[in-house]
Amino acid sequence: MTVTPISRRAFVRTGASAVAWVSLPPVFRGTRSSAEDAPVFETDHARLMSAYRGALETLAQNTVKVFEFEEPVLIEGSVYRGVWLECAPQESQVYSEWQPAVGFSTHRVFFESQREDGYLHCNVKMDTRGTGQIQMVVPIAATALELYERFGGEEFLNLAYRSCSRWDEWLVRYRNTRGTGLCEGFCEYDTGHDNSPRWKGVPKQCPDRDARKIPEAPGIPRLCPDLSASVYGGRLALARMAHILGRRSEADKWQERAEEIRKKILDRLYDPADAAFYDLDAEDKFVRIRSDVISRVLGEHVVDQKLFEEIYRKQIRNPKAFWAPYPLPSIALDDPAFVRPIPRNSWGGATQALTALRAPRWMEHYGKPADLAYMMQQWIKAIVTAKGLLAQQMDPLTGKFSTEDPGGYSPAALVMLDYTWRLHGVRRTKDQLEWNCRPPENARKSTFSLPTPKGMAQLEHSLLGSALSLAGKPILQVEGVARVVTDASGKGLWLVGTLGEATEVRLTWSGGKSVVRRIAPNARLAL
Repeated sequence: MTVTPISRRAFVRTGASAVAWVSLPPVFRGTRSSAEDAPVFETDHARLMSAYRGALETLAQNTVKVFEFEEPVLIEGSVYRGVWLECAPQESQVYSEWQPAVGFSTHRVFFESQREDGYLHCNVKMDTRGTGQIQMVVPIAATALELYERFGGEEFLNLAYRSCSRWDEWLVRYRNTRGTGLCEGFCEYDTGHDNSPRWKGVPKQCPDRDARKIPEAPGIPRLCPDLSASVYGGRLALARMAHILGRRSEADKWQERAEEIRKKILDRLYDPADAAFYDLDAEDKFVRIRSDVISRVLGEHVVDQKLFEEIYRKQIRNPKAFWAPYPLPSIALDDPAFVRPIPRNSWGGATQALTALRAPRWMEHYGKPADLAYMMQQWIKAIVTAKGLLAQQMDPLTGKFSTEDPGGYSPAALVMLDYTWRLHGVRRTKDQLEWNCRPPENARKSTFSLPTPKGMAQLEHSLLGSALSLAGKPILQVEGVARVVTDASGKGLWLVGTLGEATEVRLTWSGGKSVVRRIAPNARLAL
């Protein structure tokens, strides 16, 4: 692979509130520059535009340097002044659409500080690195692979493969004490479930802040479905990395090991009667609390479509459980463990921005774009109603953010950006373009512009509908709400139902041909 240096720049804070551009050294190559190619959104809906710009500003202000690392990274923000392994890699991967360099640096801060024994620090703050837990959700191997597939960078891929391979080895060595092949949880912070009833009576961190040590607590160590799912997703990513790097035998090994742990999750940690995944404690008893552990397992695509539909019907899409007016609560609404009144930083029931940010990874995979659209609308509505407050959590019944939260929270800012584009914008998905033809409510005109290898993709919404163009040439006029999927050159492939009810959509091509198609929610029709 031929790679060449490029310029790299990112926003960093230069004072109490000032933000400026700085140059970054070209440590990794094959990535495009950041500001010049960033997607652009404009609308005459003043409150929506204000919330969107506020999200961009928040992310710029939260791009700073942390302990003993030379480049700016995207920190959690709000009261969390650092990066955490459970969330920062995915957050920076989402943000890489605007700042590719920050996506790479926020992964490298973990890779380059990895201990000799393979341990990845659970967090890196302004003045220290954490070692008291594993704290993983979305696997860093998966988000690193997504960065590579989007922007290239063979040096980065090699680094990610080496680092994530050693991390998997560490987890097998220290988090498989019961010999089951599943990943074990020792403490509350292992899963990032702060103040959750899931971990009642269990220490927050491991003894001596050493993630290798098992606390003396009832039922510990546990076999955890979400931690095991993260290992599964990481192994799938490692298999893909090894294949790209020409290490075929290693790719086969990772694929086999991924399938082994996937089967064990389903065999030991799933209860078909409840259609839920649970921890299995040291006495081989389920910890029967229905939590976002379920969606975390779905996030790594552990289950097939048939089993997904069962879980989705009984739990996720059930308005008595997780399909609240503002989805998705961290504990099912009808679970006795749901904590009320909702305290701040609570995974005991509050709807969390992190869960929202993770949702597209599995809702799109399992074919629920219309349901995802409803969830996205509710989140944007809540942020706009709160005058752009970017807080950690909200009440799943009212959509009101916890007032103790000062805002400035990166995951909420990313939800605002990502959801705006997924609802109304044009997006690149590997070798295709996804045109979301849904004019924002209360807006007369909105424009989304996205640079692509084939030229500028532009989606313009008006009172007449949605106009699609590529490299300055009109492609299609759409009247109605749906998603149009084209290839990279703008050739129509699919029409996808993203409205919550069946609807008619008129499609008029640049040559004058016009058709009306009726499409159901979540359906996909060939164009």
